[in-house]
Amino acid sequence: MSTARFSVVVCAYTPDRWDDILAAVASVRAQSLPPWEILLVVDHHTALRERLAAHYEGSADVRVLANAGPRGLSAGRNTGVAAAGGEFVAFLDDDAVADPDWLRHFAAAYTSPEVYAVGGRTEPLWASGRRPPWFPEEFDWAVGCTYRGLPPGRTRVRNVLGGNASFRRSAFGAVGGFATGIGRDGDRLPLGCEETELCIRLSRAIPGAVLLIDDRAVIHHKVPHARERFGYLRTRAYAEGLSKALVARSVGAGAGLETERRYTSRVLPAGIARGLRDFVLARPGGAGRAGTIVAGTAAAAAGYAVGTFRARRGTARFTAAPGPAAVPVRSGADRPAGPVGRGTP
Repeated sequence: MSTARFSVVVCAYTPDRWDDILAAVASVRAQSLPPWEILLVVDHHTALRERLAAHYEGSADVRVLANAGPRGLSAGRNTGVAAAGGEFVAFLDDDAVADPDWLRHFAAAYTSPEVYAVGGRTEPLWASGRRPPWFPEEFDWAVGCTYRGLPPGRTRVRNVLGGNASFRRSAFGAVGGFATGIGRDGDRLPLGCEETELCIRLSRAIPGAVLLIDDRAVIHHKVPHARERFGYLRTRAYAEGLSKALVARSVGAGAGLETERRYTSRVLPAGIARGLRDFVLARPGGAGRAGTIVAGTAAAAAGYAVGTFRARRGTARFTAAPGPAAVPVRSGADRPAGPVGRGTP
């Protein structure tokens, strides 16, 4: 797979992350397996799109695109998929940087044609320089990172995590794109789970499809000071509950909550027990971590209850995923003019 062609999609929405966006692109350019192309999709911000276009003017490997759909991360990713010319499409958050072998580890996992998606491990980069003592690793998903409870190594999963993930481009030809109304929309309530819903549809549409996480494919995700606060974690957990209710509405509670049942029945109780043990042993943050797990779980449950109620009343904000025809998949030979295809060593 040393000749695997990856189109890397980075979605941006605010000039406040200018330096982060440039760092994300630089980390993709520095890959040991060079990308076929880098697609910067800007979410309804003309000034940012024009500034980025000017910055990368003349670049052979970076294209700046405007989100062609409604505001939000899902439509931005769909725009990137529609423009992608590589055999595989990888997604990187605009406030993250990838390790040099990130794409190479993705490529190594696609040796079987049954593998349709591969995700990686996302490590937090705390703005304060260290993890807050009260912040449990079981809730690292709240800041877009890999959480305690996921299996190690290269292993099969129900869904990959969207900020560090890749798909065969043909997967989108089979199931369409990301559903809107589930994932993030700029600075609105921090919803998520759009990749969960997509992956469940993918597994249903392609019997035998394999989805993997390889924890050697590492990125580092920046966690700003505002997200190191308990208030953010509680809000994010509530939003996650709302999102899970939308996923359950789309694909059914059985598939939509399969992984969450194990997480809440095994991973979280073990985390509470560790926190209480650390408290008894006078280790810093033990009681805080145990209490945060309880409070975060309660917030997520409340969000799920509210989301389910809204779904039953028909007031939930959800738009079904666009079908395959709405997210066109380009042929392998259909790539931008010029020397963009440097991804073939």
